[in-house]
Amino acid sequence: MLKKRKEITDEDFYALKIGAIWRHFKDESFAFWMVCAYLFFEYVRPQSIYPAIDFLPWTQLVVLGAIFGCFTDKTVKWVPSPINKLLILLFFIILASSHFAYFPNISYNNLDKYYLWVIIYFIVINVVNTPRRFFILICIFLLASFKLSLSLSIVWAGRGFSFTDWGLMGPKGFFQNSGELAIQMLVFWPIAWAFAHSLKPYISRNWYLLLLLMPITAIMVILGASSRGAQLALICQLLVMNYRFVFRPRVMISIFISMALIWNFLPEEQKQRFETMGEDGTSRQRLLYWENGIKMIEDNPVLGVGYFNFAPYFERYYPGDVLLGRAELPHNIFIQVGTDTGLLGLSVFFGLLYVAYRLGRGFRIGSCDSEQGVIGRCANLSLLGFIVAGQFVTVVYYPFLWIHLALVVALSNSFRNRQESPKKIPKNGSL
Repeated sequence: MLKKRKEITDEDFYALKIGAIWRHFKDESFAFWMVCAYLFFEYVRPQSIYPAIDFLPWTQLVVLGAIFGCFTDKTVKWVPSPINKLLILLFFIILASSHFAYFPNISYNNLDKYYLWVIIYFIVINVVNTPRRFFILICIFLLASFKLSLSLSIVWAGRGFSFTDWGLMGPKGFFQNSGELAIQMLVFWPIAWAFAHSLKPYISRNWYLLLLLMPITAIMVILGASSRGAQLALICQLLVMNYRFVFRPRVMISIFISMALIWNFLPEEQKQRFETMGEDGTSRQRLLYWENGIKMIEDNPVLGVGYFNFAPYFERYYPGDVLLGRAELPHNIFIQVGTDTGLLGLSVFFGLLYVAYRLGRGFRIGSCDSEQGVIGRCANLSLLGFIVAGQFVTVVYYPFLWIHLALVVALSNSFRNRQESPKKIPKNGSL
């Protein structure tokens, strides 16, 4: 007589029972497998770590596989969201900006840096349509980020928490540069913190302590990455996170002590970078980028100077302000969007940030029993980290914002599906 297969329960997920989660994952659709594979290849980058397997365009292949899988997954349905319309509207504005750009060829050659994120966004929100699928996806996101934070915090500790000009570097790709790596940690640690506290009632103490290593090592990487913008963003996140209690005497004392410890923990060279902020060559060049970038928007208010035209436009019309050999991107997300697409595109971009914030505000805080409790409103702390750090680097077309938008829309839709039609969701989609 065949032994009856044990049914997988919600508590199995909450308790992080790997065997049960794996059995559920094996029963999932091909489209969902491909979405998970995409996140793995994009964030872990095994093809960069092990060159021997870098013989195929893995991320492109799994994206194509996910698109194909959407046609075979009967649960995939169109997910409505204001973000959908804003993303499509921004794409048409980018096309118009490229057509009227000062250097159209440069614009057209960079179109994939935006439209690929739109494709990935739509794949994620339509495939990740149940709470259990979202739980698995967020676990992969956290594990991939934790792999980075743990290994690099060990590297930093191994060199005695000393300062280097290059900070900490990730694998080749979006997180190789220390500044972009630090932003990923800013996006990662609030979600990891919320995840650990949401699961605390269901897991052992050892599991809980292990989960707490995720935000701890992420913050260590932010400190060790030598990115002043990311460190300022971290301070903003911590202040906003505790804004309800920040003016209580005990909390103020705790914050003061924490800030003092962090300051003493920083290498002396990093402290000097803060003290010379605005005076060193890098800071002066960025100030010129911002000043002239605002002028570009004022002179070209409707569609900007052209999508990805900032650098060549800067070199042609502001040659005396190029201090570091050649012009780069503007090192500010708002100036980047404003020069790329004018006030039209900038208004849509602000709309995307606002809608993402509103979605995050709608998430409840608490254990897994509450709706969207796995992330809660810490999603907005991640968004804040991206925005603040984005005032000093050019990361609009990196995965930070676009994956964040996909995650918050998928999370909101997954729980809405369970509330509106619980009987129509298959057993492997409950949670």
